[in-house]
Amino acid sequence: MSADLPDTCDTWPSTLQAARMRLAAVRPAEYARSRNHLDGAVTRLSPYVTHGFLHLPEVLAAVVARHRLDLNHKFVQELGWRAYFHHVWHHEGERIFVSLHDGVLPDDAYARALPRDLREGATGVPVIDTAVRTLYATGWLHNHVRMWLASYVVHLRKVHWRAGADWLFAHLIDGDLASNHLSWQWVAGTGSHKPYLFNADNVARYAPPGSPWLSPGSVIDTSYETLDQLARQGAPVPGPGGEGIAEPSWRKRPPDDLFDPLDPACVEGRTVWLMHPWALGPVPDDLPPDTLCLGWWPAPFHSRWPWSERRWRFVGDRLRAVCEAVWWVDAQGLAVALARARRVDGWADPHLGPVPWPLRAPPSLFGEPGRRCRSFSQFWQQVTRGLDGLDELPGLIDARRQAELF
Repeated sequence: MSADLPDTCDTWPSTLQAARMRLAAVRPAEYARSRNHLDGAVTRLSPYVTHGFLHLPEVLAAVVARHRLDLNHKFVQELGWRAYFHHVWHHEGERIFVSLHDGVLPDDAYARALPRDLREGATGVPVIDTAVRTLYATGWLHNHVRMWLASYVVHLRKVHWRAGADWLFAHLIDGDLASNHLSWQWVAGTGSHKPYLFNADNVARYAPPGSPWLSPGSVIDTSYETLDQLARQGAPVPGPGGEGIAEPSWRKRPPDDLFDPLDPACVEGRTVWLMHPWALGPVPDDLPPDTLCLGWWPAPFHSRWPWSERRWRFVGDRLRAVCEAVWWVDAQGLAVALARARRVDGWADPHLGPVPWPLRAPPSLFGEPGRRCRSFSQFWQQVTRGLDGLDELPGLIDARRQAELF
């Protein structure tokens, strides 16, 4: 890590042991108290949750086995936010990638590409440049930093939220399409009632004293009234500029060493457990002993949504460690290659798109409201209505039983 960056560098070994060790280290009381601070007790579980090492019921079961929580604890609600974003994706589908409603300005008032100084961390606004450099160095950002970055991109630089969301997703190791893109919409005001704005005082409140995040004297060192006016004007607010860094490359297919040639003969007559980038957890113990664990890179998804080298390796190392073979192919080609398998099983995930087999629904922590909830508060009311405590959340009892095996 460069000396001019905060000490937020972290690593995520792509193993179940690492996921469970991080889960065991969660301190929910400290999390609730300090999670908004950049040096607060955030869990850094997100890469393991996004990629299916851990399901939400398992996460909560492991935490309540060690700590006393109530239904409205901040940690539980944050798990609810992830579930809420997927609830919206389930109902809206592809519409999460376009503005759900009008924002501060019409969509055509925003540029469709990020300016070079922003991509190179050379805006001259310390909090933004530090965010970009930290993203490139680690593949991860504190959620508060993600909000600051999105707010600056949309409301001051007048770049469309979708361009920013796609760019951030390409570099995150924990990028989840629903959580990422709907969070950008929330900041932009196209998925919420008002835009999210921040200023230098807000950064100073949550960043460590003396850290490179602090931004006195910059364009954001002003009142919220002024920031609101700037957000509603059509012209972008340029930064003073600075020395930049090269943006790391990203790619639309895995490195050659992370997949194998198709070999339909290896699956003939066997049950196949299909592992993919969003299902990297343990193989269920209810499968036959001769089950073949097969890794699948869904080619159409990756052709549309490129990843950083760091993320390819994080997922690919796990697939290589567990699977007999790993294939790069679309769903139709996979169906042909698996035509002689006895059975195909695995976890479903919306990132995959349509697949030709009925896969298992992942364990759900919360019940699913019958109708599309228009806000998180509405969703939370629906999924907790009539419940007296955590023990009544759907899925938690079974997850607790599994947690006892850890």
